[in-house]
Amino acid sequence: MNPTNPRNKFMQAAADEAIKGMESGDGGPFGAVIVRAGEVIACEHNRVLLTNDPTMHAEIAAIRKATAVLQRFSLHDCELYSTCMPCPMCLSAIIWAKIPKLYYGATAIDAANAGFDDDYIYEFIKAGLVGEKLSIEIADADNCRELFTKWKEKSDKNMY
Repeated sequence: MNPTNPRNKFMQAAADEAIKGMESGDGGPFGAVIVRAGEVIACEHNRVLLTNDPTMHAEIAAIRKATAVLQRFSLHDCELYSTCMPCPMCLSAIIWAKIPKLYYGATAIDAANAGFDDDYIYEFIKAGLVGEKLSIEIADADNCRELFTKWKEKSDKNMY
């Protein structure tokens, strides 16, 4: 590892955070760091086991922390460093947070080989949201569509 490369410094911080989380029993081998203008804004690890929250992945925890620190929902001027290719949920959150640059270390195959396999989610999406793990139906669509009409008419809305 080249110590003069700032990306490696941030990836090392993410890896150190992942080890901290594993050693404390908080969750799996995942760490994430959010950087803005060369400064670490958030450094988090997987907390699924600690919180009993299946969404508390390192990237999600880091996004939540960074948005709290910056007091805004957009991280458009930040970068995210993750020890592993983010899962579909985390990847979506990164996109929703408007983070323009993602660096990751281990691949989804590396994660799958350690027992963290997200492939069934990708297959579910490719199959048109049809699968054995989740049944999806539309319910009360007219009532729910009315919410979007109300939103469009709202004069003081803040788009995100």
